[in-house]
Amino acid sequence: MSHRILLLILLAVFSPAPVPAAVTFDDLPHAQAPVPETTLYRIPSTLDGAPQPVLAWAPESATTTPTALFVFLHSWSSDYTQDNEKWLRACAERGWIWLHPNFRGMNQSPQACGSKLARQDILDAIDHACTLWQVDRERIYLAGVSGGGHMSLLMAGHHPDRFSAISSWVGPTDLAEWHRFHTPDGKPGKYAKMIQKSLGGAPGTSSEIDAEYRDRSPVFHLHQATALPVSIWAGVEDGHSGSVPVSHSLRAFNSICRGLQQPEISDQEIQQLVTDRRLRQPLATDTAADAELGREIFLRRHAGSSMVTIFAGGHESLPPAALAWLSRQTHLANVTAR
Repeated sequence: MSHRILLLILLAVFSPAPVPAAVTFDDLPHAQAPVPETTLYRIPSTLDGAPQPVLAWAPESATTTPTALFVFLHSWSSDYTQDNEKWLRACAERGWIWLHPNFRGMNQSPQACGSKLARQDILDAIDHACTLWQVDRERIYLAGVSGGGHMSLLMAGHHPDRFSAISSWVGPTDLAEWHRFHTPDGKPGKYAKMIQKSLGGAPGTSSEIDAEYRDRSPVFHLHQATALPVSIWAGVEDGHSGSVPVSHSLRAFNSICRGLQQPEISDQEIQQLVTDRRLRQPLATDTAADAELGREIFLRRHAGSSMVTIFAGGHESLPPAALAWLSRQTHLANVTAR
């Protein structure tokens, strides 16, 4: 064996192995942060004195540092025990205070479904949170899905000065109209029956009952939310595969437009989105991409600091898009000292 061949063999055997490229944290699979453990509070109503359950969580820093407060409202057929893990996790990841009030529970009693008692329960919960933590009054946010979307917009219309911004997803906004939608052939379905239990009867039963329908329907009050940033979201398939037609979101936005004396979405455009699921002549804003939403957009309109978005989807919500939008809004909210 030649000296040259022997040298090559020795080099192959004793040379150090190549060093692998450095592995960074971003290359490793990320474990999701654990869902925060909430605490149950029972807060006496300032209207009837009945203790109302509220679930809450706050980062430790919230006792000394001004912190955003995120109030999330349960859906139509649920209560404060509803599993809202994805919303709670998104809130905690931003280091915001989480508040999940009951507001008289499922919408099937006169005390629930947007009553004055239910609305006050939310305000009482916020006021109580302000006694426990250093709440940033320019970042008091409210959001909800379906029945929570309904209640979010109702709070925007009745109490626009109490919030910094509101994000509402796929909520019914005209209860009389929604009752009709769920009463095919004159036979009330599940949601129509729940509305009747809450409001005392079907629309048109009496002037008193009709007044309740109007008081509890956001579309009749949102013209007062002219200074409050409100974002309204709905999947274009809702009303077909879901329970709330997109017309509810669009007419709620039009109420804000009327308060601001700005152009409304036309009846023809609303009908196109309800039946054809697209606009025949969309505006430039209607087709703009939204990376945070991550869905095709069929309509997006703005009025003042508010907007409405109809996206590719159904009766659903996308918490990252909601919280990203809310995080960009600041507006001084009133807090009542308890």
